[in-house]
Amino acid sequence: MKFTELAVAGAFHVEIEPHGDERGFFARAWCEEELAAHGCEAHVAQMNLSTNAKAGTVRGLHLQRPPYAEAKFFRCVAGATYHVIVDVRPDSPTYGKWAGVELRADRYDALYVPAYCAKGYQALVDGATVLYAVSSKYAPGSEAGVRWDDPTIAIEWPITEGVTISEKDQSWPDLQLDGRQL
Repeated sequence: MKFTELAVAGAFHVEIEPHGDERGFFARAWCEEELAAHGCEAHVAQMNLSTNAKAGTVRGLHLQRPPYAEAKFFRCVAGATYHVIVDVRPDSPTYGKWAGVELRADRYDALYVPAYCAKGYQALVDGATVLYAVSSKYAPGSEAGVRWDDPTIAIEWPITEGVTISEKDQSWPDLQLDGRQL
């Protein structure tokens, strides 16, 4: 697996390293040792599958507060998606910064998101599907979020017209860049 660190401390774009022959190829999709060697949480408490009927659908920006903060590992398994991480960790050197990466099913790439970072994604095609692992169980009382179009963060979403987003995700507050925890 090839790890490329992103603009958010501890976040990585993860690419496979395929070994192929006439049958196709083999590649490692998950490796506890390699994740740990890069400082990533490798414990999986739950796996989730998310489908999106329409291109332009945005899910997020979500996170869970401690003690249920989740590290996440995302892979697009159908179509293409654009993933965004916002660093909301007040003590982080990249607090308030965001990073984005496109994941495509035909590239088999993935994204590692450290715990206590806000995370969202946008479907780039109809029917885009994402499979992701989380390090902690879902705890509704620990849920928090940041508004997907917060002007102080200024995320550059690929699709800006005809965006579909839930009422809940539209209602998250803007990130207060004063070091306050969500």
